[in-house]
Amino acid sequence: MKILVIGSGGREHSLVWAFSQNPKCQEIHCIPGNAGIKQLAICKDLNILDNDLIISYCKLNKIDFVVVGPEAPLANGLINSLTKNNILSFGPTKEAAFLESSKSFTKSICDIKNIPTANYILATSKEDALNFIEKFIPPFVIKLDGLAAGKGVFILNKKSEAIEIIKNIYLNQNKKIALLIEEFLVGHEASLFVVCNGKNFKLLGSAQDYKKIYDKDLGANTGGMGAFSPALNISPEVEKEILDKIITPTLTEMDERGTPFSGILYAGLMITDKGPKLVEYNVRLGDPECQVIAIRLGAQLLDALLYCSTNEFSKIKINYADDFGVTVVMASGGYPNKYETGFKIKGIEKFKNSKDVEIFHSGTKYIDENIVTNGGRVLSITSRSSNLNDARKKTYKVVEKIDWKNEFHRKDIAKKTYSLI
Repeated sequence: MKILVIGSGGREHSLVWAFSQNPKCQEIHCIPGNAGIKQLAICKDLNILDNDLIISYCKLNKIDFVVVGPEAPLANGLINSLTKNNILSFGPTKEAAFLESSKSFTKSICDIKNIPTANYILATSKEDALNFIEKFIPPFVIKLDGLAAGKGVFILNKKSEAIEIIKNIYLNQNKKIALLIEEFLVGHEASLFVVCNGKNFKLLGSAQDYKKIYDKDLGANTGGMGAFSPALNISPEVEKEILDKIITPTLTEMDERGTPFSGILYAGLMITDKGPKLVEYNVRLGDPECQVIAIRLGAQLLDALLYCSTNEFSKIKINYADDFGVTVVMASGGYPNKYETGFKIKGIEKFKNSKDVEIFHSGTKYIDENIVTNGGRVLSITSRSSNLNDARKKTYKVVEKIDWKNEFHRKDIAKKTYSLI
């Protein structure tokens, strides 16, 4: 098969890496790719939001299967265009992608199907938002209704801080923007991933990620600074409750609306003392959660996505070893705010053939045959081992030997884990 992966981050590099191990994969392409992906795939620097251009590329290169990594092309209707042109693809339609691109859309499904989630109020103006703040007690949770690349959530301890954030949002954003103001859920976060085609689904795996920029979960939200898999706070009983009370009713409602969901449904969850509650949905594999799932599944990942797309669920076999995956994101100093790029990365070449360790590129490019930084999140150092602590040590051993100017990473990924409540 000729396979095309859409995207340029660590998620897409880990997908390309996993797919390349599968004998079904004869040739792999990536749009636009990065310096790491270039070592495994044919990369083409095209606009991932230009559906016509991607369709033309698929036809010209006789692509058999397309996997869309990031959320923006999904929300832009790329799967709709691929399907219209009879090109087999993996991911939800634009209409089904509303589960991620509109938080109020997901909340409406929770309301209809009684899916456990945080209480909320939708504010459609600055005045509404400022008034609604009075109805909640701190901490205050404020979310942008649309796509925000993992950085549109604000958790604030003081009313004055919440008021300032609301004013800043409406000062700097489109004045028609909507905000969700939610109750703060107490518990421990986890993520569960299922491959779905309509009402059919199969569990892909679980992970716990670290969204805050600094150690001890301090500072601003990021796209993710590290993760490990499997999650330690999802027991078989909790897993069944998530599938029965959250995943199944969501897929049923999407099907009943005439917009069946096909692709990865990523449930961001809070495991509370009253059971699991839905925090949000993403409609693709997470970054960096994909990295830890990919290193554990390897070649099986392509089969799972392919058989899901062809609705051959009986062929999907998810066989995890009794192991753990840990990934640590190495970022540009200043991320998620202002940062510099173009710095030469030193030390990567030492780990080309390291056993059970992979360096997945996120924001990199080549300049004069040197790999340099080209984004906020730059590398995801990912390891696997039969023991979580061993996988963590293995990952950080590599992290400490790679460097560039202003490099930054958290030092506590997978150190503090959240076990069962």
